[in-house]
Parts: sequence; C-alpha cells; structure tokens
Amino acid sequence: MSNAISNSMNKVTLTGYILVPEAELKAVIEALKVHSQLTKQEPGCLSFSVTQDASNPVKFYVSETFKNQQAFGHHQQRTSHSNWALVSKNVSRHYQFNSLIKD
Repeated sequence: MSNAISNSMNKVTLTGYILVPEAELKAVIEALKVHSQLTKQEPGCLSFSVTQDASNPVKFYVSETFKNQQAFGHHQQRTSHSNWALVSKNVSRHYQFNSLIKD
C-alpha cells in the first residue's frame, strides 16, 4: 500500500486542553456551543468533545477524532475562518496529535 493511500486511511485524533483568559471566558463558552455543533456536523468527524475542568474554570479538555487527514484538514480550514477562530484567538492550546491506522 502506498504511503498516500495509507495516510488517507488513518484516523486523526487530537487530545489535550485549552486555557481561556478569564476575561474572555463567557464569550469563549458561548462561541464553543456553535463551534461544537458545527464540528460534529462535519463530514468525517467521528467525535468531538470539549469539557470544562470542574476545579479550574479556565481549563477545558479537548478530544477530537476525524476519519482521516483530509477530514481533519477540512475542519482546520473551516475553523480558521470562523467566529470560533476570532473569539478564541487568545486561548492557549496544548494538544497532542495521533494517527490511528484502521484495521
């Protein structure tokens, strides 16, 4: 199997957390509702979860899984020009990416 074909079959996962400036918390939480809904409707989005930490309200755990690199790339392209990008521009992102080969 060629590398290009292999890469197109790999699931892409992103896990980690974001830290939201306290002054922007309310706006980010509101924008996150729409961002989450739109992301879950994207072709190739297998899962998407952002959960606020119970003891640290400015910390949110992020977990995303996309069908393949193409679907993840589409997500990145869409969000780069979205309201979410504007509202979350000061958010500190701490992510780890993984590719999982399908059986």
